[in-house]
Order: sequence, then C-alpha cells, then structure tokens
Amino acid sequence: MRPPDVPGAAHRSVTVATDDAGPLELHVLEAGAADAPPVLLLHGWPQHAWCWRHVFPLLSTDHRLIAPDLRGFGWSDCPAGGYDPATFAADAVALLDALGVDRAHVIGHDWGGSAAFALGLDTPERVERMLVLNTVAPWVERSPAVLAEAWRSWYAVVMAAAGSRLLRTRPEALAQGIRRDVVHPEGMTEADAMAYALRLAEPARARATELLYRTYLRLVAGPMETRRLTVPTRFLFGAQDAAVSTTTLRGVERHGDDLRIEMVPDSGHFICEEKPHLVAERAREFFSG
Repeated sequence: MRPPDVPGAAHRSVTVATDDAGPLELHVLEAGAADAPPVLLLHGWPQHAWCWRHVFPLLSTDHRLIAPDLRGFGWSDCPAGGYDPATFAADAVALLDALGVDRAHVIGHDWGGSAAFALGLDTPERVERMLVLNTVAPWVERSPAVLAEAWRSWYAVVMAAAGSRLLRTRPEALAQGIRRDVVHPEGMTEADAMAYALRLAEPARARATELLYRTYLRLVAGPMETRRLTVPTRFLFGAQDAAVSTTTLRGVERHGDDLRIEMVPDSGHFICEEKPHLVAERAREFFSG
C-alpha cells in the first residue's frame, strides 16, 4: 500500500536523529513555497498525515506546510517505543532540524495536539504560534465533572489491553467507530475511515497503537503539568466530540500567557476533516499576527 496522494503536495522521506531510537525515517507531506512561513501539522490517532488533505489546498497558497506521519503511523518507521507526546515533540524538532527550519507555526490534532503542547512547553523557542484541535490539554484537573465523563475513554483501555490484536483482526470495527464521531459525514467517508483502519492493521502499527494507549493510561494517572505555556495558542474544539469531553477544557486558559478556546458547535472529534475551511481560516488569521 502506497501513501495516498494529496493534490499539490509532495511525498518525502526524511531521516531524523533521535535520542531513543537512532535514525528514524519519517514520511512527510509537503506543500507551498519553500520561502513561505513554515507550518508543522501533527496528526492524531487513528490517522496519518493524509488527514490534512482538505486543509492543504486552503493553506498552502501562503504557507510552507510540513506534515509528517508520527512514528508508528502511516508510512513512518515503527520503533520499539517512544509513543508519548514528549517523544513525538522531540521527533518534530528533529524533523525541523533536518529541514533547516528554525521556527515554525504548529497545528496539532488529538495526539498531535498533545505533541504540540509538549513542543510549546519543552522547546518554545522553536514555535511561533500554535493552533490545537480537539485534544486533551496537559492541565486537566481531576474534578468530579471530569471524572464523571471518564467513560468516554473506554476505547483507550481496550486499545491498551488488546489493541494490537483488535486492529489486526477487526479493521472494519475501527472504521465504524471513527464514523460514529463524525457530524459531517462528507468530511470522513466510509472509504476514508477504512483507509485509516487498514493502515493500522499492519502488525507493527497495531502494536504501536497498543503502546500509545498504555502511555495514555500512565499520563492520566500521573501528575498534572505544572509548567506555564508561553507560546501564543488557540484551541479550536469540536463540541460534539464523543471521545474528549468539553469538561476537560475547564480552567485550561489560565495555564497560558495567551491561550484562548473557541468552541465549534457543529463538529465532532475529527475537526480537521469535518471543518477544514474553518481550521485553515483560523490558522491564517492567527499565524498572520
């Protein structure tokens, strides 16, 4: 199976240096002029860089877009570990280094949003501004309201326990689950959802998902982030998200110097595919300063 094409975008393999896995080959989609302001786009689970296919033509006219498949996803390498936001962020910095990009704007969705927060906290000097989409911020407080919504994470427990086997043997179940969290089905068709599921059915990538969600359970049980975000950030959140509750957003804004949340009432979790024009519009407005 070859990576799906995105009109106007080029496929590229970039070998980056990592501390934990040695040389790591990342599959990258690129579009836009080389001298335009760079934007790093980080996808989430269960997707890969193709999730930005609707955003690319809208934003590449005046930005250089760089969208990698995260380790373990799409057509990037699948090392034995490192499936956590901090390591995804370190991979992203290594990619910027390999491409000769000093600073970039960042758009991150889901796990890519968690990686974006890690980027902004760990290496703020590499980030201009950030737009995060439907993810869990690192400052979620364990309030009764949040705990009451914990049932939404049932799939994380399943993936951590038996994700490798389930993804290899039942890709159609994953595709159906993806579609249940979509408000605008034209943004995520049955074929789109199955394309993601079939890629994750590859044994190494199925195993990566299992490791990813074991990380998630450790993060949920661990201490809340105490560092303050200094990078200007906008949080665009599809309010009909079935996986991530809006209760997780309470109090998040006070943990950033310039962090604001915008609710999108008519979108589910996969906002970059359901509302690409809105995502591109907000990115262009915010990144232009």
